[in-house]
Amino acid sequence: MSQTSNSIVLASACALALGLTLIAAPDYAVAQISVSITLAPPALPVYEQPVLVEEGGIWAPGYWDYNQDGYFWVPGTWVQPPEAGLLWTPGYWGWGNGVYVWNEGYWGATVGFYGGIDYGFGYSGRGYSGGHWQGQQFYYNTAVSHVNVTNIHHTYSQTIVNNITVNRVSYNGGTGGIRAQATVTEQAAARAPHQSATSVQTQHRQAAMANHALSASVNHGKPEIAATSKPAEFKSPAQVPERSAATPAKKPATVHAEDLPAIVHQAAPSTGNAARDQANQRQQDDLRDGQEKQRQELQQKQAADHAQAAKQPATSGNAQQLEQQHQAQTQALAQRHSAEQKSLQETQQKKPEVKHEAPHAG
Repeated sequence: MSQTSNSIVLASACALALGLTLIAAPDYAVAQISVSITLAPPALPVYEQPVLVEEGGIWAPGYWDYNQDGYFWVPGTWVQPPEAGLLWTPGYWGWGNGVYVWNEGYWGATVGFYGGIDYGFGYSGRGYSGGHWQGQQFYYNTAVSHVNVTNIHHTYSQTIVNNITVNRVSYNGGTGGIRAQATVTEQAAARAPHQSATSVQTQHRQAAMANHALSASVNHGKPEIAATSKPAEFKSPAQVPERSAATPAKKPATVHAEDLPAIVHQAAPSTGNAARDQANQRQQDDLRDGQEKQRQELQQKQAADHAQAAKQPATSGNAQQLEQQHQAQTQALAQRHSAEQKSLQETQQKKPEVKHEAPHAG
């Protein structure tokens, strides 16, 4: 039986146990469980990432889960992947068929779609910038990932860090939800062979569900334990509480094309002329399609660079040089796209010049 089939069978069992409804998933999605409620999950709490002390761990961000008692917080934590080369695609809530639907996370060779949710710490809504695999070794971006560099030496750093307004929306679609759709690459990641959450991750979730203080009805969306350095260790000194949302959050510069936000559909400005508005909209759509194609081409090239680098002797210097090159490529593309969008908007907003014919001589 395939991994997806196993997930659906398991989801069905869980749904029956909790009195929930199973919704058929698109062919590019993993199993979905729909809870028959229209109440959106709470906002994501703001917290600091605990330090990684054990080589090989990958960050699995915290999220709101649901059982018969309502929403409860599953703290973010460092987890060991089931095998080298795999990355974690977080689960996410999405609005569909009048209810909120949970899309399970999974391990795969590339990061797939997770609803455009900004979980932080490398999960900005697209891809993962907290590190990458090079052969059998995982390299950590210390500008994103909080690691103990005394114990962990396979690191690199992107030095440009910006303070941004924190986006705490925890679901995709519906009223107030994130408006993002899966790219072709993200759909392919979901269809590719992948593995469900590890047994340790399952134990972590079960421990969170059993912890009354993590219930949203108790903590009102502000869990006392927002993250832990190790799964299911909720009483250790390494647990991290939520911090004030007023505290600026650090956001690393975008490094890879896959980390860029989705190119949104732009509505052409209304001119009062239906024919001109239609022509302007076609220009907007053509520009969006062209930019999306360019982004995907750069994403594929950068993925090929990583695959080639994995065949070479692993050194921290080489990894950092490659990431700096990718960052320059990505920022140049983003700046060019922004300039193109601005130029087209300004052109379409201009009123056409009215030509006046000279009067005929009598």
